[in-house]
Amino acid sequence: MKRTITFLSIVAIIATTSISAQEESPFSTGLDIYSSYIWRGAKFGSGPAFQPYVDFTKGNLSIGAWGSVNSSIDEALEMDLYASYSIGNLGIAITDYYFGGSWLSDSTQYIEPALSYGAGNFSIMGAYMLSPDFSDGDMYFEAGYTLGAVDLALGLGDGQYTDDGDFMLCNISMETSKEIKITEEFSLPVSGSVVLNPSTGGFFITVGVSL
Repeated sequence: MKRTITFLSIVAIIATTSISAQEESPFSTGLDIYSSYIWRGAKFGSGPAFQPYVDFTKGNLSIGAWGSVNSSIDEALEMDLYASYSIGNLGIAITDYYFGGSWLSDSTQYIEPALSYGAGNFSIMGAYMLSPDFSDGDMYFEAGYTLGAVDLALGLGDGQYTDDGDFMLCNISMETSKEIKITEEFSLPVSGSVVLNPSTGGFFITVGVSL
């Protein structure tokens, strides 16, 4: 899951509701379009990826749905449900991953609990994606650091994340973003990432826009 290239990941989304003189709606929706779908050091599908989301956030609680479909025959369908809660700098999340077929079938569902912690420019997260029968799972840990306008991340995992399934470094990424001014009232958010997976040898550059 990936609301942004490096952390949405989600697959933990932690947000708080901003309060002003006029309270904002707790519901939000949008669409991210990326030149390719890169997540935790791996590429999914081929061609540009369209990634819609619908989110409900109230206080420290966030509940929503996120999806990704590539614009090619190899669409790499993914549709996720998630819930997260933040306590200070600590984030707790659970994600239900769905990869096609019957949504009611256990064979298409993967459940992942995750913990994250942020302090200043530094963040860490750990996740464990359980297999459909809950007999096994894949670990993933990531450390992130914001250096000016650049977000850096190092990820380690096993199973699906590495070439031989052993636990090792699988994600080295650098992301930056900016807003392109279209009119006086509207700017288009653009992000770009460079990602290397030392385990599989995968090297990716991807750019996306958010609508």
